[in-house]
Parts: sequence; C-alpha cells; structure tokens
Amino acid sequence: MSDLEMTPPEQLAFGEALAELETIVTALEGGQLELEDSMSRYERGVALLRALQGKLGDAQQRVTMLLGELEAEEPAAE
Repeated sequence: MSDLEMTPPEQLAFGEALAELETIVTALEGGQLELEDSMSRYERGVALLRALQGKLGDAQQRVTMLLGELEAEEPAAE
C-alpha cells in the first residue's frame, strides 16, 4: 500500500485524491483483482469521492462568497 493510500482522503490535496481515484477506477475496470482487493479499493474510492465532493463544495462556497463581495463593492447604478 502506498503512502497516498494510507493517508486519510480528507488530508490529500485535490489533485492527489483525484489521481488516486483514477488509479482505483482503472484497476477495478481491469477486472483482474481478487474480490477482497476489489472491495477494499472500492471502499477507498468511495471515501476519496466523498472527500473530493466536499472540497468542490467548499470551493463553490468560496467562489459564491467572493462574487457576493465583488457585487457589493460595485458602485450603485445612477
């Protein structure tokens, strides 16, 4: 098991988590894994997906907040 696979998904950078998820999907699609290994990778993939969705949600909130700040700073139309 690599260091990335041992790191909790929430602690990975977005790109690291996405790359690991892509690796898992490729391995699962290959159909060469034993059942136990497939299940373990699938569970890790679900955890990575949840972490990625959380990071995207956080980013969306930040963008929305920043856009709101920009709109508030615009001078009122006369």
